Amino acid sequence: MSDPVSYTAVLPVRESTVVFVSGLLAAERRRRGTRGRRRALGCYRQAVLVLRWFLDGTRLAQLAADNDIGSSTAYRYLHEGIDVLAAAAPGLRGALLAARAAGHPHVTADGTLVRTDRCSVPGPTARADRSGRRVDLWWSGKHAAHGGNVQVIAAPDGWPLWISNVRPGREHDTTALRTHPEALPLLAEWTDDEHAALADLGYEGERDALTTPVKTPAGRGLTADERTVNLLHAATRALAERGDSLLKTTFKALRRVSLCPWRIGAITAAALVLLHHMHDRTT
Repeated sequence: MSDPVSYTAVLPVRESTVVFVSGLLAAERRRRGTRGRRRALGCYRQAVLVLRWFLDGTRLAQLAADNDIGSSTAYRYLHEGIDVLAAAAPGLRGALLAARAAGHPHVTADGTLVRTDRCSVPGPTARADRSGRRVDLWWSGKHAAHGGNVQVIAAPDGWPLWISNVRPGREHDTTALRTHPEALPLLAEWTDDEHAALADLGYEGERDALTTPVKTPAGRGLTADERTVNLLHAATRALAERGDSLLKTTFKALRRVSLCPWRIGAITAAALVLLHHMHDRTT
């Protein structure tokens, strides 16, 4: 094999973001009592490794080779970076209080599927072909793909404010949101005569906390007033999908996660913290 070719690459991020991640890593090392010069990489180079994985989706084998470290060390450094970033993610109560302080008249709730590699984990549902096997836990029939369901609360313009922990892709959006015990009570507390939490018909069972469109009743169509209400609702929450796309277009790592799918919650929370810092905006 010939000698490898070296080349120069540019990370599409401001240096202040690298310094921000490096500071979080340094604080974590101090918390653990890590002695100086006991790590293969300093905090700055580890931060670059983490950001390359998030922004460019660089393979761990490549990151390990570029930094002259072992694969297990690269995985450990990546997970450490994910955890320190995820720990800085806003809670839902704080995000809603900040949205109210910012003067937002409403927030939107929406679910997104973060795709993963194929997962062979039996779920509670039997296969329709009666083969005796069960549908994969992480298989989403709606998207016809494996992945994890993540709930996103966004500002009126679609800017993501809060991201839930991950649930298996087989779960419906309503089921996934109910799994987070504080989510629906806090959204109900947010709602009053001047503030609303908008969602699509996937959440129709939670009308006490969420404002959803009018569902077409059996045996008749919608009235003119009901159609008008639905059009206004759709136009108002149309930008909700922007929150999902912002995260996935900014961070290639979220387009397909090859780590354990239960890590998707921490990964998306870490991506939210990075997005807020990169754009210097939280609400």
